[in-house]
Amino acid sequence: MALHHPQAEDSARCALCGRAAPLTFHHLIPRTCHSNKWFRKNFAREDMRSRGLFICRACHSFIHRQFSEKDLGRRLNTREGLLADPLVRGFIGWVRKRR
Repeated sequence: MALHHPQAEDSARCALCGRAAPLTFHHLIPRTCHSNKWFRKNFAREDMRSRGLFICRACHSFIHRQFSEKDLGRRLNTREGLLADPLVRGFIGWVRKRR
């Protein structure tokens, strides 16, 4: 059963770049990984479904262009993990300068 995450309010801020923008829900453990044996062994089903961040479309698109689903789920499955990645930090620095 897929869970629906409503769009956040337009005035909310992205959990990564901090910009005020319409937000989308980013699953920190991608849904395509939920049936994978490694993920089922290491994460509770409810944790996989609910663990996520509300982020802007620019950050969301960037993350999914740069990293595989498995890499996101295994290595970048926390806000801190994403912010520690040099590619993500570089993008955030760039996108904060845009309107």
